[in-house]
Amino acid sequence: MMENNDEFYFDTEELEDIIVYYLELGDFNYADTAVSYGLKLHPNSLDIKIKKLEILLEWEDYNTSKELIDELKGSSMENTDFLVCYAKYYSNLGNPRKSIEICKKALELKEEENFLHNFIADEYVNLGDPFNALKHYRQALKEDPTDEYSLENSMICFSELNKNEEAIAFLNEYLDEFAYSEVAWFEYGQFYFNRKNYEEAIKGYDYLLAINSNSVGVYANKAACYEALGQYKKAVEVYEEMLELEYTKAFTFYKIGLCYKALKQPTVSLNFFQKSLREDPQFYLAMMEQSYLYEEMGGMSEALHFAREATHLNENNLDYQKRLAFLFIDSGRFEESLSCLKKLVDVEPSRFYNWYAYSEVLMLLGEYEEAVTILNSALKAHHRAELFYQLSNCYFNLKDQEKGKEALSKALELDSSLVSDMQKKYPFIKDEVKKAKAKVKKKNSEG
Repeated sequence: MMENNDEFYFDTEELEDIIVYYLELGDFNYADTAVSYGLKLHPNSLDIKIKKLEILLEWEDYNTSKELIDELKGSSMENTDFLVCYAKYYSNLGNPRKSIEICKKALELKEEENFLHNFIADEYVNLGDPFNALKHYRQALKEDPTDEYSLENSMICFSELNKNEEAIAFLNEYLDEFAYSEVAWFEYGQFYFNRKNYEEAIKGYDYLLAINSNSVGVYANKAACYEALGQYKKAVEVYEEMLELEYTKAFTFYKIGLCYKALKQPTVSLNFFQKSLREDPQFYLAMMEQSYLYEEMGGMSEALHFAREATHLNENNLDYQKRLAFLFIDSGRFEESLSCLKKLVDVEPSRFYNWYAYSEVLMLLGEYEEAVTILNSALKAHHRAELFYQLSNCYFNLKDQEKGKEALSKALELDSSLVSDMQKKYPFIKDEVKKAKAKVKKKNSEG
């Protein structure tokens, strides 16, 4: 009709069906066009005006919504759809108590009771009241025993209330009546998994898989139970079943690789990490695991290669940055470690060893002036002897004897027990230590 600029007559029920169709599609512009056309044909239709209110609430046009609510209130307080919109208006404005009050009025009409109990329960959740939320989720479940939303949220409320015995009793009661409920068996498995009763969790997952053997995620949960029990071969068997159902296998190959790593079979483990990367060449978890395995097997250049690739794909992972810095330093590639070390001090300035390692590498490269700058920044957060020993070494290398002696004195004041290690690391300070020690001794005796 719209495409041809025609005008046809529709009765209000037909128009409602058209509007509901577009609302369910989430196409609010078309729904609004249908509402406008409906009101042109039926200007006094309360049902179409209520649909207009639904659209205004979706658009978050609360001023116009309020005007329409005020217009409809007198004639529509016995209309469930209107009361739901009215409650949603207050819910969206952050007034859950008013929203609950209106929903309870709507319940008196004995329509949409499952929906309304869920609505009320959600509002109690917003109020941080899991006790009352649970009452209404359970009421919603009575109205529609197949409602997965009510069932899942009931279990969340039990958990928040720490009512574990009541939760499992409720679930067993539900399963007695609905033995083929996939959601209930999943919740059963999760309940025991979260309490580290992995054998019982496996039972729940097995029942679910007997009902629906295509539940891919359940295989992963079952395998995780076997891993937690240290039964890695059984976990591998479950992951292999899972592979037959999956389109994207990278993560499962990676998990199998971890199981073989735990079984101390590095070659088999490596093979699965490589399969994971063939599936997804940018899967950095498998890259980093290969890096660890190559390091264990003495292949340091391969360990460095995979660590660098993984870190490049996940630059904000500080553990990766630390590992890469270590591998660069271990292979004598000090300059390349600097970008990792810089990132570490920028993101984690409160960690002393980030600064210590950064300045150490700068000194190894002979970048004493830059090391002094870094050490002065480090000392603002960490007034530690190690940093003053490093600083003294920098100044002695820069031929600034006075500042070198001053830094060394502070280092000895803070912790003289480190001096023998520091003398081995920094030969320049050897000659100065005796003089500095004497000066500190003198200063202490005067004090």
